[in-house]
Amino acid sequence: MAFAATHRLTTEGARAMLHAAVARAEDMGIAITVAIVDAGGHLLVLERMDGGRFHTVHSSTTKAVTAASNKRPTTSRGAQGQELDTVHAIGLSLAAGPQRWTAMEGGFPIMVDGECVGGIGVSGGDWQQDEDIATAALAAVAE
Repeated sequence: MAFAATHRLTTEGARAMLHAAVARAEDMGIAITVAIVDAGGHLLVLERMDGGRFHTVHSSTTKAVTAASNKRPTTSRGAQGQELDTVHAIGLSLAAGPQRWTAMEGGFPIMVDGECVGGIGVSGGDWQQDEDIATAALAAVAE
């Protein structure tokens, strides 16, 4: 077959996720940045809340891209889910490019019918807060 039907994340869906993430962060009393990318890692929406640190723009975007690329949450594991020590985690980031891979938690793929349609990255809280906010955003568009 030369072509396949696919799903894609719409701007409306990305905005619904963004609003859910910001609402959850406000409930927690923290200022975050949330980035949402499409399946190719291209930015759809980004918001840095008032008071959010400027470095979180880069880290949230990298988390979203990594999650979309690996089709799994961002962790200190490699692309195949293998355990990585610190040297290998840094090496992988350098090899892939610092905008393309991170071992920091807070990034999740956006999956529809087993297909990855994008990624979300949250940065600004501790690792558990970032994950909780991202999962709240995913729930906003769950089917």
